[in-house]
Amino acid sequence: MTETVDHSQEGEATRRDFIHIAAGAAAVGAGVMAAWPLINQMNPAADTLALSTIEFDTSKVMEGMQVVIKWQGKPVFVRNRTAAELQRVKADDRASDLKEPQTDAERTKPGHENMLVVIGSCTHLGCVPTFNAGDFGGWFCPCHGSHYDASGRIRKGPAPLNLVVPDYEFTAGSTVRIG
Repeated sequence: MTETVDHSQEGEATRRDFIHIAAGAAAVGAGVMAAWPLINQMNPAADTLALSTIEFDTSKVMEGMQVVIKWQGKPVFVRNRTAAELQRVKADDRASDLKEPQTDAERTKPGHENMLVVIGSCTHLGCVPTFNAGDFGGWFCPCHGSHYDASGRIRKGPAPLNLVVPDYEFTAGSTVRIG
């Protein structure tokens, strides 16, 4: 009877160990290469990234008027509110009928309280509300009857939330950068 002699010492790497490690590394690399297109397709498209910020000169908006600009495919209302509107919304800051209590100061930037910037989609079903309409002098969504005040806060109707205030800042004087 012949005995097989193991010439390798215990703990020493063998050729077989190297082949196992190399095959495992190749399998992991192939898996990453196969998964990369699936992961990469979830990134925003180049045209979307190009629209991630927009700048607008608010000096073009006359007092008491609003301009609708398009940002990321959504309407954005830029409204220059009158002194009477400001007085009315500040008086309503503590009103008991606010579904989502927010003060006007929380919805505007210091030094630019007259300028309101909100996304112009009703928070009920995404309709575009009508300017300077409704019971509170703000917007009215004719589709389902939601009433917003001049600060974009929901006051009456089925909409559950205030009009959304996007991330924005005033950069140079009257120029606002949204996004």
